[in-house]
Amino acid sequence: MKFIDEYRDAEAVKRYARAIRKIVTRPWTLMEICGGQTHAIVRFGLDALLPNEVTLAHGPGCPVCVTPIELIDKAIALAQREKLILCSFGDMLRVPGSSLDLLSAKAQGGDVRVVYSPLDALKIAKENPDSEVVFFAVGFETTAPANAMAVYQAKNYKIDNFSILTSHALVPPAMQTLLSAEGNRVQGFLAAGHVCAIMGEEEYHPIAEKYKVPIVITGFEPLDILEGVYLCVKQLEQGRHVVENQYIRSVPKQGNPHAQKVVREVFEVVTRKWRGIGPISQSGLGLKEEYQAFDADKRYSLQSIEAEESPDCLSGDILRGAIKPHQCPAFGKSCTPEHPLGAPMVSTEGACSAYYIHRRHTAPTPSICNP
Repeated sequence: MKFIDEYRDAEAVKRYARAIRKIVTRPWTLMEICGGQTHAIVRFGLDALLPNEVTLAHGPGCPVCVTPIELIDKAIALAQREKLILCSFGDMLRVPGSSLDLLSAKAQGGDVRVVYSPLDALKIAKENPDSEVVFFAVGFETTAPANAMAVYQAKNYKIDNFSILTSHALVPPAMQTLLSAEGNRVQGFLAAGHVCAIMGEEEYHPIAEKYKVPIVITGFEPLDILEGVYLCVKQLEQGRHVVENQYIRSVPKQGNPHAQKVVREVFEVVTRKWRGIGPISQSGLGLKEEYQAFDADKRYSLQSIEAEESPDCLSGDILRGAIKPHQCPAFGKSCTPEHPLGAPMVSTEGACSAYYIHRRHTAPTPSICNP
C-alpha cells in the first residue's frame, strides 16, 4: 500500500539496524512515548534487531492506559443514570473500573454508545433533547482540538444537554516527571509524532536542555522507529542533546496553530492524575471557567468518587518503563484480555496488550527481516 509499504521495507530496516550497530559503543536506554510505537516495536520485533547495548523502555504514551480508575468509575456512574447517554470511543469500553467496565454497564441497561468523534456525540445531543449526553473525552494533545470544538459549538449553539467528562493528559510534563524520578534510567526519547503534529516541537527544547537528553520526534512504522533510534543513539554517542524531527512528512516545526487556538480557547492547563503514576502538575487540560457548564464532573457532582487500583496490577511500573509486561506476575495468568486487571491489557495501544498478542508464547524475534 503506497506510503505504508515504503516504511516497512525490509532492506531499509536492515540498513538502519546495521548503522546502529556500527555507531554504538556503550549501553543506552531509550523510551518510546507512544503506545502505537510500542505496538509496532513488539509486532515487528524491532527491539530484537537492535544491538544488546540499546534497550527500549516502553513509556506511558497510551491515553486510555493513563486514565485514572476513578474516572472510569465516574463514567460508569453516568452510564447507569436514567435518561443519560454516555458516548465514548470504543477502546474505553473494556477498561476496568473498580468493579465494572463500560461494556458491563451497557449490558446492564446503560445507554452507552460508541462514537468516532466528539462531534458525533454533539449530534446525538441535538437529536435527543430530552436526554443528557456526556462524551468521555480521553486523550493526549492529539484529540484535544476536536473535543474543544465540540464544547465550543455546544456553547455557541446553546446545546445545553451536552457535556464532557475530561481526561486529557499532556506529554511533556510526564516526560519531566520520569526524568526527575529517583532511579531514572531513560537517556533519550522517541517522541510521539501525532502529538507533535498538533503541538509542534517547541515544548521539547527546554526538556532536552535541562535534562541533557536527546528527543527525536518519530513516526510509527518500522523504518520510522529504527531511524528514530539511530538519530537518538547518534546524539548520545556524540554527547549532544537536542530535538530532532524524524517525522518531517507529518510534523511541522510549529505544529498546527489552528488546532492550538481552539484548545486555548476552551481548555486551561491543570494538574492531572495518571493511572499508576499519580498526580503530575500542569499535565492535563480542564475546561476554562466560561465553559464550566459543560463539565460533567461538576454538573453531576462526581468529585466524591474515588477508587483504588488492584494491588496485583503493576501497570504503574510498566507505564514508567521500569518493567516489561511479561515481568508482571499477573501477566497472562490472572490478567488477560478477557479478565484484565488494568487498562494496558485491553487498550489498543497498551503495552500489555501488545505483549499478549505478539509475545505470549515466544521470545522477541524480527518478523520483517533479519539483521
